[in-house]
Amino acid sequence: MSIKTLDSKGLKEKLDKGENIILVDCREQDEWDDGHIEQASLMPLSNFESEAEKLTDKNAEIILQCRSGKRSLQAATYLEEQGFSNLTNLEGGILGWIEQGLPTK
Repeated sequence: MSIKTLDSKGLKEKLDKGENIILVDCREQDEWDDGHIEQASLMPLSNFESEAEKLTDKNAEIILQCRSGKRSLQAATYLEEQGFSNLTNLEGGILGWIEQGLPTK
């Protein structure tokens, strides 16, 4: 398994620099509605296989996050099986992001 991990501060730096990343939130709609990282796209794990069809560049840098990091790791594993090569799981998920005092929308 070649899925990398990144902490919230590392993700914030990438977003602040405007790096070309795809940030995927694997939580469900109600969790998303409670608050999410502004640059994220919602792709719920419950519907992930069909949602993942929107991801076409298998070399793009894709960072996945959920509430704590477990569901996003499942999603990253699925993408890896589909041939995606540049996958990162956000350590601690949105809980870790909020713990660092970082903004949600």
